Amino acid sequence: MESEDIFTDLDTLQSQNKIKKEELMKILKKYGRIISPQDLMLATVLLKEDGKYVQAGYREKFLETYVKSFIMRIKEILDNRNDMSQNINKKLFDESLKNLKYQFNKEKSIQKKKSKFPLIYTLVSLYTTFILEEPIHPVGSLFPGSLKVEEKNGKFYCPVKDAQSSNKNAVCNFCLAEQTPDNE
Repeated sequence: MESEDIFTDLDTLQSQNKIKKEELMKILKKYGRIISPQDLMLATVLLKEDGKYVQAGYREKFLETYVKSFIMRIKEILDNRNDMSQNINKKLFDESLKNLKYQFNKEKSIQKKKSKFPLIYTLVSLYTTFILEEPIHPVGSLFPGSLKVEEKNGKFYCPVKDAQSSNKNAVCNFCLAEQTPDNE
């Protein structure tokens, strides 16, 4: 089983009229099991490499957030035993799949080693959006200008959502967060 095989399973799932969280979770766990501790360490190195381009004042928080919310989430996926009988948002899932395939292939083409980072990215994005129903960047994620992802009255707000909406490299296109209102 290869990392890219996940899209065969996700395409099969997508062909259903309704998708239960438990069905998606089975796929996430199946592919989560092929990620080794070494794969997670390599993904951490890749994140740290990307982090060197982040402004110095945000770099430490960036790395802490991404290692915790991306790398460590694989264990959370494998250990999750919660009730998954609810349906996921099918329309958002369909839209997300196109974006994730693009991201996966883009990341796969630039990775020099047999990195599982594209698979980790896919698993965590799906898990966070459809299982946890949370924004992909966790609440508290800091952006330049001391702006951060927030939760208010059960809704999630991101200060950069609209600015990234035309960026096809951004996960913002299917993230649950809404743009932070201007009057905040």
